[in-house]
Amino acid sequence: MLTIGVFLLPVVAGLIGTLLPAFGYLPAIGGEHFSLAPWRALIEQPGVLTSVRLSLQTGVLATLLSLAIASGFCALAHDCLRYRRLAALVSPMLATPHVAVAIGLAFVIAPSGWLLRLVSPALTGWDRPSGDLVTVRDPQGLAMVLGLLLKEVPYLTLMITAALHQVPHTALRRVGVALGYRPAAAWFKLVFPLIYAQLRLPVYAVLAFSLSTVEIGLILAPGNPPPLALLAARWFADYDLQRYFPAAAAAVLQGLLVLGALAVWRIAEGCVAGAGRAWCERGGRGGAIVPVAGVLAALGALSLVLGIGALAAMAVWSVAGDWRFPDLAPQSFTLTTWARQVPRVAATVWTTVSLALASAGVAVALTVACLESETRRGRTPTQRVLWLLYLPLLVPPIAFLYGFQVLLVRLDLDGAWLAVAWAHLVFVLPYAFLSLADPWRALDPRYARSAAALGASPRAVLWRVRLPMLLKPVLLAFAVGCAVSVGQYLSTLFAGAGRIATLTTEAVTLSSGVDPRVMGVYTVQQAVIPLAVYAAARLVPRLLYAGRQGMA
Repeated sequence: MLTIGVFLLPVVAGLIGTLLPAFGYLPAIGGEHFSLAPWRALIEQPGVLTSVRLSLQTGVLATLLSLAIASGFCALAHDCLRYRRLAALVSPMLATPHVAVAIGLAFVIAPSGWLLRLVSPALTGWDRPSGDLVTVRDPQGLAMVLGLLLKEVPYLTLMITAALHQVPHTALRRVGVALGYRPAAAWFKLVFPLIYAQLRLPVYAVLAFSLSTVEIGLILAPGNPPPLALLAARWFADYDLQRYFPAAAAAVLQGLLVLGALAVWRIAEGCVAGAGRAWCERGGRGGAIVPVAGVLAALGALSLVLGIGALAAMAVWSVAGDWRFPDLAPQSFTLTTWARQVPRVAATVWTTVSLALASAGVAVALTVACLESETRRGRTPTQRVLWLLYLPLLVPPIAFLYGFQVLLVRLDLDGAWLAVAWAHLVFVLPYAFLSLADPWRALDPRYARSAAALGASPRAVLWRVRLPMLLKPVLLAFAVGCAVSVGQYLSTLFAGAGRIATLTTEAVTLSSGVDPRVMGVYTVQQAVIPLAVYAAARLVPRLLYAGRQGMA
C-alpha cells in the first residue's frame, strides 16, 4: 500500500491538477470560473492539427516498427551466432539515457554527420555540408522515429527474451521444424502467440512513451509545428502565465490521444490474432516469413550498431580538435574541452548521481518489500494492482506533471531536491519492479523451506538466503533504476521548477546549437553514469561469490 501510494498520489493529484486548469479553473493565476476558453485557444493555435497528426504518426509508427524488428531479431538470434553476439549490445543500449542516444544520433545523421562523411565527396560531390538536406527535425518526424527505435528495439528485445523463459520455446521450435516449418516460421507461429500476453504491458508502455515523449522531440522532431506534447511543454514554460490554461488543455488532449491509441491497439490485437490463427490453420510452412524475418533481424542489428555508433560519435567529438567536413576523423585530438567543462559541471554531475542513487535505492527497497510480502502471504497481486503499478508508464508525463508541480507548491516542496527525487521515483519504481519480479518469483521456494526447517526466521530467510541468492537481479534492477533516473527530463524540469539542473536537462538545453565538443562532454558523462552502475551490478556478484560458481 505504501508503494502504491508513493506513485499513485502524484499521478492522481497531477491529473486533477492538470484537468482543472484545462477548463479554466486555477485561482492562483486568475482562473476563478470554469470555461472552455483554454480549449478554444488550443483549437485556434495554428498547426495544432498537424501537431496531433505528427504525434500519432511518429508514436504509432515507432511502436509498430520496434515490435516487428525486436520480434524478427529474436526469431533469428537463436540460430545465428552473429545475432547472438549483437544481442550483447542490448544491455548497454538500455542503460544509456534516451537524450544521450538522440543527441548522438543527431550528430550521426546531420548534413555534416558521419553518414554523409562516409560517402562524401566520392558519391555526393560535396566538400561542405548541404544546406538543402533536412535529416534532423524533418517535417514528417522520421528522425524522431529513428531515435525512438534505437531505444525501444533493445527494450522490447529484452522483454521478449524474458518472456521466452516462461514458455518451452526451444521444444516448440523443434516440433515446428520436425513438422517441416522453417525455424523463423515456427517461432512466429508457435512461440510468439504464447509470449505476447506477457509483452502486452511493455508494448503499451512503448506506445504511450512514443506518443508523448518531449525530450527526444526537442532534439529530433520538427519545431514548427512540433508534436503535441512538445507544444504543451513549450506553453507550460512560457513566461506568460495565461499560457498555462491552453497548455493544460493540450496536456489533457495528449492524454486522450494516448488512451485512444491504446484502445485502438487493443482492438487491433483481436483482429491480428484472428488473422494469425487463420494463417496457422492454413498449414503453410511459412516460406514467405523467412525473408521478412531476415530483413527485420538485419534492421534490429543495424539499430543496435547505429545506437553504439551514435554514442561513439559523441565520444569522438568530446576529444576532437579541428574536424572539418568531409574528413571522417578529426585532424587532432585534445582534452582541452574536458579540462574546461568538467569543473563547471561537477555540481550537476553530483546532483544527477545523488538523484539516481536515491530514487533507484528507494525503488528497489520498496520492490523487495512488496515481493517479500507477496512471498510470505503466498499470493501474487491481481492484474488490477499490477496495472496500477505501471500507471506512470501508460499516462503521458505531460498530462500529470504540471498538476504534480501544483501539489508540490502546496506542500512547499517545489524546486527542492526531495521533490525531484520523488518525481524520479514515480518513473523508476515500475521499471525496478518489472526487472526484479520475474527472477524473484522464479527462485526455488525449497531454499526458503530448508532454511525455515533449520530454524531460520522469515527475516533471516530474507537477509541470509533470498537476497544473497538474488543479489545479481537486485543489483541489475538498481542499475535499471539509475538509468531511468539519469534520463529523466520533464519530471526534473517540473518538480525542480528550473532550479535543479541535471546532465539531462543541461544536455537538452545545449542541444539547440552549442559547440559539439561541449555536447560530447555532456553526453558522454550522461551515458557513463548508468553504464558504470550497470557494470558494477554485473561485477559485484562475481567478486563477492568468486568461490561459488552458481552464486557468481
